[in-house]
Amino acid sequence: MRRTTLSFLMASCLIGGVHAQTTPPAGPTPQRVDVTPVTAEAEVGQSLPFAAVGIAQDGSRMDAKPSRWLTAPFDSAAANADGTVTFFLPGLIKVGAVINGKAGFASVTVKPQTPARIAVDSPRSVITVGTGMALNATAVVSSGDPLSNVEYTWRSESPSIATVDATGFVTAIAPGRATIRASAGSVSATADVRVVAGGVQRLTVQPATTSTRTGDVVHFNASILPTSAAQTAIRWSVNRDGALIDPDGVFVAERPGTYVITAAAGDRAASVSVLVAARNVQRTLEVVGRTPAEEFQTLEQWIVGNYAYVTSALAGRLWVYDISNPAAPVKVDSLAFDGRILNDVTTTSDGRITVISREGASNRKNGIVFLDSSDQAHPKLVSEYTETVTGGVHSAFVDGHYVYLTDDATGSLRVIDFGDLKSPKEVGRWAPDRNVQTFKGVQGDEFVGGLVLHDVQVKDGLLYAAWWRDGLIILDVGNGVKGGSPDKPVFVSQLRFNYHELYGDGWLAGAHAVFRYKNYVFLGDEVFPAQYDLSSRDRIPVQGIVHIVDVSDIAHPRSVATYDVPESGAHNMWIDDDIMYMGYYNGGARVVDVSGELRGNLYRQGREIARLWTGDPKGWRPNLPFCWGAQPHNGLVFFNDINTGIWITKLANPNQPARISTR
Repeated sequence: MRRTTLSFLMASCLIGGVHAQTTPPAGPTPQRVDVTPVTAEAEVGQSLPFAAVGIAQDGSRMDAKPSRWLTAPFDSAAANADGTVTFFLPGLIKVGAVINGKAGFASVTVKPQTPARIAVDSPRSVITVGTGMALNATAVVSSGDPLSNVEYTWRSESPSIATVDATGFVTAIAPGRATIRASAGSVSATADVRVVAGGVQRLTVQPATTSTRTGDVVHFNASILPTSAAQTAIRWSVNRDGALIDPDGVFVAERPGTYVITAAAGDRAASVSVLVAARNVQRTLEVVGRTPAEEFQTLEQWIVGNYAYVTSALAGRLWVYDISNPAAPVKVDSLAFDGRILNDVTTTSDGRITVISREGASNRKNGIVFLDSSDQAHPKLVSEYTETVTGGVHSAFVDGHYVYLTDDATGSLRVIDFGDLKSPKEVGRWAPDRNVQTFKGVQGDEFVGGLVLHDVQVKDGLLYAAWWRDGLIILDVGNGVKGGSPDKPVFVSQLRFNYHELYGDGWLAGAHAVFRYKNYVFLGDEVFPAQYDLSSRDRIPVQGIVHIVDVSDIAHPRSVATYDVPESGAHNMWIDDDIMYMGYYNGGARVVDVSGELRGNLYRQGREIARLWTGDPKGWRPNLPFCWGAQPHNGLVFFNDINTGIWITKLANPNQPARISTR
């Protein structure tokens, strides 16, 4: 199977450029390409036929067929060789055709899906007559993506016991059980509410008063007397902006100050105060050195021993730098490979074997290559694996003698055993259990539409995968929780997000980077324009946040916090000793305190320790940072920026004067 749409649209991690050509024009370039219908409407799951014609300079129709059909965003729709397009996701979709090197586009508005099912959270507490509580309804579409912008119709099927208003707030009328129904379109769900007589005589909240810092979590607990009323619902509130308290009494502040926390149960209420100080974790991030300016875009890095391995975009080379003197890195070697994109680079734990992923090879055989890096200054090619992953590999993770990699053509996980380094072999694979469609391009290439796997990490026998629009997926590959192994990955759990609701029309958006640390998984979204040119020197606008997912209950992951730099886009992260180091694309390099329990928005809580503006007047895109990722190593932190290369930095000790470095 050969990759078409992905090889055409994907440039390293930067998906979507539509200016690349995989075959030379077959004839004269038309003045324009007309794609019809020019505008259309569709629904998710629907297929529509399109036609394209090249218009010559004199206005005549050219006798030339499209050499490629394409869609943007490519993850929202896919096209067959005959111009039939199937739509996977809602939003504004561009359908394009290329004739002799010239592209033309039509626009399709794909309507959002209606809820396939809804659920109403059944209250764990009772309601006392004369009081009330709010019920929460959630809706998902057929794919499992959650919907937040849903209008519910609420109705009590037991109005003599309890009533409900248009917002889902229930008022208790008389003792008994009431069924409350929420409806959205053709689907509905119910919850049972228990109403009791009597009331709360006494309500107290602990701790009675406390002090904390922004970002630190405080758990408040309410005690109710008499004990017969102990199950009465508690309503928590905070008196002003700058902090939040969850329905379970968990408080976290974004701004310093004094806050009043109130718990209400029945007709009783109790309040306590909390004094919040500024977090004050800022430290100096000093630039120690940089790799020499190069005429290529830097992609991934891997720091091992006294050497930095660096891959490149559109250059097909691995560069080796001696960093024994971090103030003056020296290029000591480079290796050329057939591949426009050498994306991921990583080594075994002993540094003796290096694995590199490839995309865009001229012979259409991508896959991965294995290097002998026992001489770390001069790694040597040993073997390659392309047999089942010729369509390209975006990311790879090495664990023992296994490589867990992403297969671009199918959107699936592949497991490669390199116990015999000269003869690596596939031993396992896995993909989400859902209907996918195989498409065929003009050149006969085949690809799976709508399924993209972007990044994987294996820790303690569990694999954490950023499966793009499918969100976070966790597999057992040897942990034992589900009996899985490297050759037989087994599904454990999944957490989905609605990326169209998060980021809007016209964006490529999905789960991109994943990193497990303590009881959290840090899941970074990558969000790019539907169309852009990676090779251009112009600015590329991006979005994207980091979701912090609590996996204490591995079967039920839940999103509890975010890290969100305004008007910037998240990329790769590395977490060590309660500090997250990450590249935030046009937001530069970021260093974030992730100690303790995490709730709320980490950016607004003052958890940023330092940041570095990684732009440079002589960069690939002058004065524009595009920071890709980070890696701490031997007391230093290495940040790789696509536009400006490797930045070698040192984070000052906490007792040194605090400031945020901008260069």
